[in-house]
Amino acid sequence: MANAKIETRTLGKSGLKVSAIGLGCMSMSGIYGKGDDAASEAVIQYAIDRGINFIDTADAYGKDGHNEVLVGRALKGRRDQVVLVTKFGNLMTTGGVDGRPEYVVQACEASLRRLGVDIIDLYYQHRIDTTVPIEDTVGAMAKLVKQGKVRFLGLSEAHPNTIRRAHKVHPLAAVQTEYSLLYRVEAEETLKTTRELGISFVAYSPLGRSLLTGAVRSIDDIKNDRRSDHPRFQGDNFARNRELVIRLETIAKEKGCTPGQLALAWLLAQGPDIVPIPGTKRKERVDENLGALKVKLTPQEVQRISAAVPPGAAAGLRYPEGAMKRVYV
Repeated sequence: MANAKIETRTLGKSGLKVSAIGLGCMSMSGIYGKGDDAASEAVIQYAIDRGINFIDTADAYGKDGHNEVLVGRALKGRRDQVVLVTKFGNLMTTGGVDGRPEYVVQACEASLRRLGVDIIDLYYQHRIDTTVPIEDTVGAMAKLVKQGKVRFLGLSEAHPNTIRRAHKVHPLAAVQTEYSLLYRVEAEETLKTTRELGISFVAYSPLGRSLLTGAVRSIDDIKNDRRSDHPRFQGDNFARNRELVIRLETIAKEKGCTPGQLALAWLLAQGPDIVPIPGTKRKERVDENLGALKVKLTPQEVQRISAAVPPGAAAGLRYPEGAMKRVYV
């Protein structure tokens, strides 16, 4: 089946053209409830058929690199149709971070093996190791580019100062950080720096881990997965955040789209340098997310949506307290 044609955006100064909406694969590895490998592989292939070419995974998703193995299987025979992204340095088993130059090499070799590919299109440091100078980590990543194992580099959850230091060592094509209507403060601060340096901004969790889709109406809806550990999904915080989503549901109804599509359209309207990567395990969600590309917002509508959920309005930390030490650093 020929790939459908959809809007593309270019990552920084890399020349990499990616679909304006990508596919985050984390949830396929049992993070938000049980996964189904065969169904997940079919979703990845379906997304590619629908025109999504920006496929995002990481060595930390699932046990023993499960997600990379799954993505690798799904891409067999279709490698040339995608911009393949993975990440290293987030040690989910220990809760630690590793940015040592020797580990960068080990992690990349392991990811290439699991993915079954010769080269990674975009390689991120998943979390910043504050015990290792960013210059050393990115220096090792730059060697991977020279060796032809990686095409372009990025950072995830990096503070603007860290981004500047890294970019001096080797140009970054993209920075990935959580960004949605619910979590804007750090993202919009980071955007000032990425724009100044000509780096694209990849928005993960653009639907607030499903809160912005309107599908999570009570805490019981997520009681069997990791979201129940997140402060935003607990008690009074959840009630407050649900109120914010109800405001968006009202606007979405007027606009004739779903709340999720409205949230993605708002992000896309923030600038051509932004690429959201909503994750899903279901084909119908792929279609719904792509429908956001048809939702055109006027500047007045963008302003109205921004005002409905202003920066800092969301209640609760975006990660459990311990994990917050490893973001925006």
